[in-house]
Amino acid sequence: MEFFTFSWSWLLGILAVIVAAATAIHAAMTKDDVRSAIGWVGIAILSPFFGGFLYLVAGVNRIRRSAVRRRGRRSGGRARHGWGPVTEIEVETHVGAQFKSLKILGDNVARLPFTQGNNVKLLAGGDVTYAAMLEAIGGAERSIALQTYIFDLDPVGREIAEALAAAVNRGVEVRVLIDGVGARYSRPPILSTLKRLGVRHALFNSGAFPFRLPTANLRTHRKILVVDAAIGFTGGMNIRAAFTTAHSKGPPARDTHFRFEGPVVSQLLRVFAGDWYFTTRERLRGPKWDRVRSPPGNDVFCRPVDSGPDEGIERTLSLILGALAVAQRRVRICTPYFLPDPRLVAALAVAARRGIDVDIVVPEENNLRIVGWAITAQLDQVVTPGCRVWRNPNPFDHSKLMTVDGAWSLVGSSNLDVRSLRLNFELDVEIMDRAVATAIETAIEQRIAISRRETPASLAARSLPERLRNRLFWLASPYL
Repeated sequence: MEFFTFSWSWLLGILAVIVAAATAIHAAMTKDDVRSAIGWVGIAILSPFFGGFLYLVAGVNRIRRSAVRRRGRRSGGRARHGWGPVTEIEVETHVGAQFKSLKILGDNVARLPFTQGNNVKLLAGGDVTYAAMLEAIGGAERSIALQTYIFDLDPVGREIAEALAAAVNRGVEVRVLIDGVGARYSRPPILSTLKRLGVRHALFNSGAFPFRLPTANLRTHRKILVVDAAIGFTGGMNIRAAFTTAHSKGPPARDTHFRFEGPVVSQLLRVFAGDWYFTTRERLRGPKWDRVRSPPGNDVFCRPVDSGPDEGIERTLSLILGALAVAQRRVRICTPYFLPDPRLVAALAVAARRGIDVDIVVPEENNLRIVGWAITAQLDQVVTPGCRVWRNPNPFDHSKLMTVDGAWSLVGSSNLDVRSLRLNFELDVEIMDRAVATAIETAIEQRIAISRRETPASLAARSLPERLRNRLFWLASPYL
């Protein structure tokens, strides 16, 4: 018995060394942030088994899928829109010379080009957005592609599911992609309903335990609807009844979505096709997925920016940093989850210190309480240098909006936090157009008009226990 006890002790010790070494080596070789690498190496050495398991669940932040994505990109319809890519000279003429360098930056970090000849319509709130989506689905003749993080089994979810089923019965090709984590927000999930209705669907990054552990923390947060490869929707809105007047308990939560026509729609479909192929290995091709020639649009310049923990990591962050660098007068931001990393904090602070008016609108009360505490803990880092932070009263606002100098806009699914900018698969649209930027600025300024401003004094006035609690939850902000 002493021999066996001695042997097991040695075996456990050797196994602990192997697990700790493997975890530490992987973290040191793959982490770009030295502080993150040091933290994971320390956890692995101090607690090999727990640290190794935690790293497996929360420390891996990449999915190696570039080859799969490239094959999928050949699907999703051929773009025959009749417009050429936007040039720097056209950008200068359309919105000003200051944005030429930002266009070049986007060309280097994003995989899709700017297109012109697009129409963009802002959709404020669930009542307007879901009605527009249902109208487009009801008129579909060839194909529908829908991707979302959350698709609840509630009155709105059922209505959209039934509209998709009706399209299937008309002979329309329908594909629905839902995130594997987001699908579980509704109990029971809508999956059985879609299956019963004959709507073809799939779960993104879903698999059996324990094989999914290394990528369990990586989610698709994208919201895409493309109908007949001609009408597209994207923005911040999931499919949930809480955003509608008829079905919410009290005033509905707020959000902002966008309707697109023009060449940008085929690019949205291309993003969806890559994700669908990655998940199902089905290529979306054929006449039902091909795009017809676009009619003349309003000449809005658009570029989808698909980012995520693969070859597209930090695309959106790079564009935001570039936009802050070229700003000359004002920056307007509206985001529900404001937990920027040190680089974004520094860029916002530098912009404010250059004399740029930087306004950031966040909720007074967050729908995720611990996230709200973490946000408050970090606000002093942008308020002290001169950024103006505004607390927007209820109902909760889920919109993700940014404008620079009334000419450049970024809208979509990305929050200004580490989860969105490094861990999630996100989709945003970069827009260069003064009319669109003015509409978004107006929406943000309407929020500012009814908001309370945070100041260094208001942040310092909180009690020590409250500030300590907020700071403790802020430490976990990359995974909230």
